[in-house]
Amino acid sequence: MNRARHIAIIMDGNGRWAEKQGKKRTFGHEKGAEVVRNITEYCAKNDEIERLTLYAFSTENWKRPRLEVEYLMQMLERYLKQELDTYIKNNIRFEPIGDLRVFSKSLQKTILDVKEKTKNNDALVQSLALNYGSKNEIVRAVNSLKNEENITEDMLSNALDCPSDADLLVRTGGDKRLSNFLLWQASYAELFFTDTLWPDFTAEELEKIIKKFKKIERRFGGLK
Repeated sequence: MNRARHIAIIMDGNGRWAEKQGKKRTFGHEKGAEVVRNITEYCAKNDEIERLTLYAFSTENWKRPRLEVEYLMQMLERYLKQELDTYIKNNIRFEPIGDLRVFSKSLQKTILDVKEKTKNNDALVQSLALNYGSKNEIVRAVNSLKNEENITEDMLSNALDCPSDADLLVRTGGDKRLSNFLLWQASYAELFFTDTLWPDFTAEELEKIIKKFKKIERRFGGLK
């Protein structure tokens, strides 16, 4: 039976969820942050799950309206400060992935502080993909190995922000594409797409997806 050791999620639908209720898009982002906490706590309590990677802010999201981006940056910093107790209480290690250099000094400090204060936790690794794009990640990894000869798959994999292959990748919100997320790591991930908008996504729905995942015959290119 398959084990979903590494679950990756593209959290899509915050803005549409808010607009359907006649609210500002920021309201959807706030609700989405609550769902991040709920899903993370669920995964931390599941002994089979070792890593949860969440697509929080992509390299392409800078194209959104300036005020929305500014709000997201402020919310992210506030979220991390507020969630530190949650990480500690649930024995969760926080490991961001992505190019953090573009963020404000204050936000970078908060990200690194939470990472440092949770580094010894071992119930779950929660990775937030922040200013993350898989193409950008791969280019940075290749550049870090430019002085090496005969680069192998293992060498490149270990040079990535996230060296762990994903077992299960879920996208909420109805769209069926990867959107530049974990292209290397998801090469043999099982893909699940749900019409549920992220603010309505629940641990119960994730559990149903995991149960379906466990029954899939994963062949990795072989016959059995």
